Amino acid sequence: MEIKSVFDPAFAPYGKVLTGYDTACLLTAMNTIPMPMSGTAYRPSIPALEATCTYGLLQNNVYGGMPVQLGMCWGRNTRLNCLEYHRDSEINCGTTDFILLLAREDEIEAGTLDTGKVKAFLVPAGALVEVYATTLHYAPCSEKPGAGFRVLVALPRGTNGPKPEISVQSAEDAYLFACNKWLLAHPDSDEAAQGAKIALTGPNIDLSGDI
Repeated sequence: MEIKSVFDPAFAPYGKVLTGYDTACLLTAMNTIPMPMSGTAYRPSIPALEATCTYGLLQNNVYGGMPVQLGMCWGRNTRLNCLEYHRDSEINCGTTDFILLLAREDEIEAGTLDTGKVKAFLVPAGALVEVYATTLHYAPCSEKPGAGFRVLVALPRGTNGPKPEISVQSAEDAYLFACNKWLLAHPDSDEAAQGAKIALTGPNIDLSGDI
């Protein structure tokens, strides 16, 4: 699978690189959190990250004053497994290089998405990247075999919290998996086994042969 840079024009439909922000204190705080023994870990809100000087910049400058949470996805991963979207942009920043597997919401057809539509983009360490609300994304992937990653996940506060109780109004409601989290699962994923809507067709992409 071809892996392009987020600085390539091909990234434009999916997001943009934010410039002018000093993330040094954030990266330092992220590096203090130990790696999981295997797989990946995710926490939506981490006090040590929200205590950094970057928090105010993200909340006020990037999100225009909306209440936000700074969490992290970290560990090791090479597989797609799922794609998700929110009603707003997500901000990512890694302490090391990492790869995002992305597709577009408008590529969902008849309730499913063909994984052949998925594109891979390399994010260099320290780059602050906005992933648009209309971009399908999920856990980052390692940039090298066995390499670990620590990636900031900034979102409006409450995102990825408990799923609200709803009465079904549309077919999209079947994707709702948590607060502000609509999830399309591959049948091979753990999330599918946990009840997530199976809506990805085609191979469960694995970058282990491409990195």
